[in-house]
Amino acid sequence: MKAVIQRVLRARVTVDGEVVGAIERGGLILLGVEEGDGDEEVEAAATKIAKLRFFPGETPMDLTLGDVGGSCLVISQFTLAANIRKGNRPSFTAALDPESAQTLYLRFADRLESLGIPTARGVFGAKMAVELVNDGPVTFLLDCRDGRVQ
Repeated sequence: MKAVIQRVLRARVTVDGEVVGAIERGGLILLGVEEGDGDEEVEAAATKIAKLRFFPGETPMDLTLGDVGGSCLVISQFTLAANIRKGNRPSFTAALDPESAQTLYLRFADRLESLGIPTARGVFGAKMAVELVNDGPVTFLLDCRDGRVQ
């Protein structure tokens, strides 16, 4: 499981011109689900993000989403599973099949909520337009395998 975590002042996602998810201060999470991912990766990724200190307090990276009353906008992003090493056309063979990936994507968003983080979602598999105001900018890459953050 791979994620791009961006600290944002606000973010929103639209499908066919309609806003389907929006947040103010918090984290925009682009989530890619790969072959071999399961509940262990969901738990590891959600827990890491909920506990990640990436907001300023006494130091530039001191407070968590919960500390600042932040929320998350979670967007499915199968292209994070792309392999671009060979040739010029991305290969997506590492991406989990759509039905299984959707299940894990929804479990991930639900797990963030159960950890006390209000969570908005995009629409799995839809063509989405994502808008954000990156705060910092602060952006992290998260990679979970075998139930652990790598």
